[in-house]
Amino acid sequence: MTRRTFLAGGAAALMTLAAGCSGGQDEPQADAHGSAATGSSQMDEAGGAVREASDASTLVVYFSATGNTAGIAQAVAGQLGADTFAIEASVPYTDDDLNYNDDSSRTSQERADARPELVQVTPDGWDGYDTVLVGYPIWWGEAAWPLRTFAEGNSFDGKTVVPFCTSASSGIGRSGELLAGLAGDGEWQEGERFSAGASEEAASWAAGLGL
Repeated sequence: MTRRTFLAGGAAALMTLAAGCSGGQDEPQADAHGSAATGSSQMDEAGGAVREASDASTLVVYFSATGNTAGIAQAVAGQLGADTFAIEASVPYTDDDLNYNDDSSRTSQERADARPELVQVTPDGWDGYDTVLVGYPIWWGEAAWPLRTFAEGNSFDGKTVVPFCTSASSGIGRSGELLAGLAGDGEWQEGERFSAGASEEAASWAAGLGL
């Protein structure tokens, strides 16, 4: 599916988003701090091996606030033999920051239009990747706020981009479409939503992408 076709399905996806959100907006508390993927001998905070930059043409980029998205991302990367890159906020999100019930919490205050500063915006070797899978937790029906900074800060020209997300109740909704709009280029495809711990399901999904 091309980006144009994907954007055309926005209205239907919006209905799905509304239905998902009715189950409760608990996602900000359901997902933890990712760590940059920069060495094959290191481990990320979800306990998965962090891959060193290689000759792979596929990159799995993810932001994880509590570890759930990191686990899914590692399963996807392992299935595809892809490199990984963890998006990190310069100021990590704490449990209090993720409390959506508190109107004064960080995620609540940043919800409108914040672009959180990142430790590193552009992954090493970015130009060499033809396919990028972008993973994130769903916050209030959207991709977590650090994804705004990442999407706007990089050129996706010539890349196939596949979003995926984790959430406790909401579907992927228009989150991928909104990121595509912020990016402004790239062939953004339809994505998928996973619950916490659904590593086998995520690996199976990745295998069926034909990448």
